[in-house]
Amino acid sequence: MKAYLGIDVGSVSINIVVLNEAGEVITGLYLRTKGRPIEVIQEGLKQTAESIPPDVKIAGVGSTGSGRYLAGIMVGADVIKNEITAHAVAASMVIPDVQTVFEIGGQDSKIIIMRHGIVTDFAMNTVCAAGTGSFLDQQASRLNIPISQFGELALKSTSQVRIAGRCTVFAESDMIHKQQMGHQIPDIINGLCEALVRNYLNNVGKGKEILPPIAFQGGVAANVGIKAAFEKALGFPIIIPKYFNVMGAIGAAQIACEEVSRKGETSFKGFQITNLPYRTGSFECDGCSNVCEVVEIFEGEKVIGRWGSRCSKWDITGENK
Repeated sequence: MKAYLGIDVGSVSINIVVLNEAGEVITGLYLRTKGRPIEVIQEGLKQTAESIPPDVKIAGVGSTGSGRYLAGIMVGADVIKNEITAHAVAASMVIPDVQTVFEIGGQDSKIIIMRHGIVTDFAMNTVCAAGTGSFLDQQASRLNIPISQFGELALKSTSQVRIAGRCTVFAESDMIHKQQMGHQIPDIINGLCEALVRNYLNNVGKGKEILPPIAFQGGVAANVGIKAAFEKALGFPIIIPKYFNVMGAIGAAQIACEEVSRKGETSFKGFQITNLPYRTGSFECDGCSNVCEVVEIFEGEKVIGRWGSRCSKWDITGENK
């Protein structure tokens, strides 16, 4: 049976998915990056190889996310795509008539506007981490509350508490102030959820025509408090896909399926790469005033990939070998 592998390498998590030819998920993994993407990619592929049936053959591979070049070069990806395309494709697979996609991950957030299955507009917030998963993790830890219970507590709120959500520093200071004033924890958490949604809509979603159906993807979609705050602010129902936390990987796998059907064969190196030695390095190019930092990846002692220069002078990637 043919199957397609998708890898989404983000700042906080690495997601790996295997789809069958019908676009159904055979297996999916959500792993914390822990600052060691190479090791986690190898471990994730090892777990994936063990979890799929023996008669499954990987017929294509796609990578996406901020670390898409790293993953794509390691595994021999057939296609390396940006997150916007991957999440849009995945959302369309689950909700064919989707018009808006909210995606909030560990360190960034994005909005994708779609009409008739085509991306017509998008925006990303990559400068500030306000409202992203890492900030919510930090606040849950500070309050000594498991992040899995964070959203449920927000739904228990009985009083309105307004938290400043434009900046992570101000939000945390405001939360501490509200605690000192005696407000209840559920009310403070709900106020934080509403503040983060306001921040997202006023910055990432500014000027965008947000229409239903609306898909909510990314790790933060697990927070029911954020979902409720979105529904309150917009007046529309929010749809959370079954595999909300690995949608980027699903999109990458589907794009790989389409790419392989076009070119006829896969470049996938096989699961044996889990046992190969990889390391990364970098250097500054002094060819012009940009002084680009170029990143390179070694398989053993051989350079197999290089990226980061503005002019692509040094690049060796899946898109430009």
